Amino acid sequence: MDPQHPVKTAVASTGGAHFAFTDRWGGVSAAPYEQLNLGGAVGDDPAAVLANRTLAARGLGLDPERVVWMNQVHGRDVAVVDAPWDGASRIPAVDAVVTARRGLALAVLTADCTPVLLADPVAGVAAAAHAGRPGLVAGVVPAAVEAMAALGAEPSRIVAHTGPAVCGRCYEVPEDMRAEVAGAVPASWSTTGWGTPAVDVTAGVHAQLEALGVGERHRSPVCTRESGDHYSYRRDRTTGRLAGYVWLDG
Repeated sequence: MDPQHPVKTAVASTGGAHFAFTDRWGGVSAAPYEQLNLGGAVGDDPAAVLANRTLAARGLGLDPERVVWMNQVHGRDVAVVDAPWDGASRIPAVDAVVTARRGLALAVLTADCTPVLLADPVAGVAAAAHAGRPGLVAGVVPAAVEAMAALGAEPSRIVAHTGPAVCGRCYEVPEDMRAEVAGAVPASWSTTGWGTPAVDVTAGVHAQLEALGVGERHRSPVCTRESGDHYSYRRDRTTGRLAGYVWLDG
């Protein structure tokens, strides 16, 4: 690990619920994944990814073996979990995980998509969701909130944090794609800083959360495409993955 770049995370806590987002520094991966790549399916050395996941978890005071990951596929399926998966082959293809098990950390990987962390500290229910453009349209965030409610969460009590993601000024798309996404989620309509059609996924996520009655919402100001401290697939193509973590005190 580079001593000039220890593992750093943006962490927030509310009523025993904890939310954290990593940047790219403090890990052991070599270029082009330097340094804290937490994604296991991007071509990086698996041993480096495992070491990075251990560093990140311990930096947050978490047991690396008590973190639940997903096989993200840009859909809306949700898995309800009460323990880590029994081996990598058991990790399902989902884009949200929900738990009522306190002390169990849920993780979401991104490199431009919007990481969504949710918790109802009163009910003791948490969720992590991966909201890219397809997931936004498919409704992965509403699906996660619905799964939380089934476990006793109330939207009015849910605290939401969205992490570093490509912003609406940088996520250029074809005009017909912008129209399609905005047709499903109007708040996602955007224009790049250079005047071409764009999509603002994070704005769309927050509009969905607001419509669901989630009142306490926090949005990271970081645009991954603009920030050299964060991974961006749209900027670099071959690159690492950031992670968002959410957990509740046991």
